[in-house]
Amino acid sequence: MITRRALLASPLLAANNTIQIGLIGTGGRCRHLLRSLLTVPEVRVTAISDVWDTALSETRKMVGEKPAATKDYRALLERKDVDAVLIATPDHWHVPATIDAVQAGKDVYVEKPLTHDLTEGKRVIDAVRRSKQIVQVGMQQRSMPHLIKAREILKSGALGKIHKVHMTWNRNSNRGARSYAEIDPATVDWARFLGNAPKQPFHPVRFRNWRFFWDFGNGILTDLMVHWLDVVHWFLDLNYPESAVTIGDNFAPEWGWETPDTIQTLLHYKPEGVQAYFEGTFVNARNAAMTEFMGDNATLYIDRGRYEIIPEKGRSMEPSEMILGEGPRGADFYDSPNGELLHLRHWLDCVRSRREPNTPVEAGVSAAAAAHLGNIAFRQGKLARWSSVAGRE
Repeated sequence: MITRRALLASPLLAANNTIQIGLIGTGGRCRHLLRSLLTVPEVRVTAISDVWDTALSETRKMVGEKPAATKDYRALLERKDVDAVLIATPDHWHVPATIDAVQAGKDVYVEKPLTHDLTEGKRVIDAVRRSKQIVQVGMQQRSMPHLIKAREILKSGALGKIHKVHMTWNRNSNRGARSYAEIDPATVDWARFLGNAPKQPFHPVRFRNWRFFWDFGNGILTDLMVHWLDVVHWFLDLNYPESAVTIGDNFAPEWGWETPDTIQTLLHYKPEGVQAYFEGTFVNARNAAMTEFMGDNATLYIDRGRYEIIPEKGRSMEPSEMILGEGPRGADFYDSPNGELLHLRHWLDCVRSRREPNTPVEAGVSAAAAAHLGNIAFRQGKLARWSSVAGRE
């Protein structure tokens, strides 16, 4: 039910309660989310923005109602028929676009990682909190019912004391096999794509595989680890690690990535007594995508479709599980639960009710900052301490 107070708090909401959405960044990730968004009642995509003609064209076909299209997202933000925006740009545009959106009076769903570097954290938190806008960060595990239940079990104390957490996101995926030579530079507003990144000539691989180049993304730690790291922070009430140590390699140099294709990092939350270890690779899929909370009574295994309780030998606790997703343990995605749909629905519910979403801006900053510390450790080749970088956020 939408109250009068909620309607007054969201003056742009259409009179018929339909939420009018603008899409900022309409590449593959946006179109993946769009499949879920278009199934939600009382939602209409009215405008789209991207720097690439092809992305705009393909997204328009999906929407079907001929939304307004522009290469300048600021023009989209000026539209009165846009109540809220979904931001799925490259990482280096997440914070600028989010700040511009809330200042324009739009609610926001922004893909992870929220920040591209540590200097953006305070800025985006301050901008959001000065506004009256609803901002949800796209770390959809917080909306998955089996993980909500798993968190309740952990919070009950049944697992005992937890000092060690193991996270993985391993894929065997030849990203270097793709060819982007057919992209016509004339169809791309390259200067707009670069934004605050250093000026450089158009490069199709950097344009399409931007996650693995430091100017636009930060590799596996911010692309994949942040999903599980946010869950770890959420389950254990953690914020920023005290220190990090990281090793990484490019075992497939022919891919041309700047960031490692194989990386391992250890985050130390010393006051809380937690060591959180992550391993990620694109050259082997063993252990796939999962997290284990290792308590002295039992281990809690989670992935995107299940949880399992594995008691320690000699403990009286019984094993248990909840399996929602069909397929192998640790799969990247399951049909059930559809976490993206659940997370988008939760955001839209919050847009209507003006309640705080379950993945607020502070959570997005915290998870990304821990990943940034891991990357700082890698790039400096030594232990990185939060105390030495805290002034940047």
